[in-house]
Amino acid sequence: MWRTVRLGRFFSLFCVTLLGAYAATAPVAAAPPAAKQEAPAAKSKVKKKHAVPAKKLFGAKSRAAALAPRAIGFYSRGCLSGGEWLPVDGPAWQAMRLSRNRNWGHPVLVDLVKKLATESKKAGEWPGLLVGDLTQPRGGPMTSGHASHQVGLDADIWLTPMPDRRFTWSERESISAVSMLKNTLSVNKAVFTPKVVALIKRAASYKEVERIGVNPAIKLALCRAAGGDKPWLAKIQGWRGHHYHMHIRIKCPPGSTGCRSQGKPRGTSCAVAEKWYANTKAWMEKPKKARPKKKKAKKRKPKPPVTLADLPQACRSVLAAAPKGGPSPIADIALPDANPGRLAEAEPADTTLPEPVATSQAKPMAVPAAQSEAVAAAGERADKDPQSKTTAAETAAAGPTPTPEKEVSKARGWFGMIWNGRAAVH
Repeated sequence: MWRTVRLGRFFSLFCVTLLGAYAATAPVAAAPPAAKQEAPAAKSKVKKKHAVPAKKLFGAKSRAAALAPRAIGFYSRGCLSGGEWLPVDGPAWQAMRLSRNRNWGHPVLVDLVKKLATESKKAGEWPGLLVGDLTQPRGGPMTSGHASHQVGLDADIWLTPMPDRRFTWSERESISAVSMLKNTLSVNKAVFTPKVVALIKRAASYKEVERIGVNPAIKLALCRAAGGDKPWLAKIQGWRGHHYHMHIRIKCPPGSTGCRSQGKPRGTSCAVAEKWYANTKAWMEKPKKARPKKKKAKKRKPKPPVTLADLPQACRSVLAAAPKGGPSPIADIALPDANPGRLAEAEPADTTLPEPVATSQAKPMAVPAAQSEAVAAAGERADKDPQSKTTAAETAAAGPTPTPEKEVSKARGWFGMIWNGRAAVH
């Protein structure tokens, strides 16, 4: 009898075990609340994906914000409040690539460009500046080209001397700057003259200037021309590219709350420049081994564009602010004598146009008839930095055309970067 009872208990325990195993493996219906919790995350991703790129918002503004002058954020992540317009022509300068409408900057930067132009000409060091890009009317990410130039504290100054005549609109759009390089490692002495050294030295002497970026070979040539380390050379950094212009960057001006400076340049000694030369030369002369064919790498997804949410909060107010009086649109500020074919669109009542400059020596050239949309689109060319192209379109005043090798060819790798091991913010 006791055996029968034990067998019954064992059988009951076995059945309970089987029922528990079945219950554990049975499918469970998805709970509705869990599905509702995931919905907001998916919605936020879609919202971020379809956000308007900040470069379109800032690129659409033709005039500065009517606010107090202020550089907001970092050179490569910010905007400009109360920007000032650099006139297209001055006593010692001419602005180039007018269709881009990038001759705006913080008043301190604009004053510095004017001072550099007039003082270098008065001293007999330089005939006048050809000024490339400063920034857009309200700064911000560029529609094309630069990663920096966003807060109105950067200026590209061509190392091509200004001729003794005024360029026409068409010439300002098509003429290219002259490369200072003979090859990857050295400058072309036919165009890299003592006057170029004097101009860069003067620019570096201003207390407002934080750093100046030039090609590493130009930095080396400056060191050798100066006879070694000098205080002004400590501001000169070797940046890859930059073989046809110098990139001037000034400090955060007073009153620019929220502006973030890059700090004191590093790795700018002449010993570092000589080391760059030796290392790059050895790398170029080293026999290259044939590399096995690599499998096609998967295409990387492009980085999402910078949106307004990625910029400082104050940039929203800059975008929303009323326009500041000044030339607009850029197509109508071309000099009447030099550009008889300019677009005839009425200016706003608060616009002040520059005085016409006589151009008796320049042959008038007409701008192709186009709508204002075409002018705006001209600043969004596919070329990453059209100013850097060196073609046969150099003017006679620019001196003999150099025959540079592919100066930014194989050595554009690690040795072409900034010598302190960091990529240039340009």
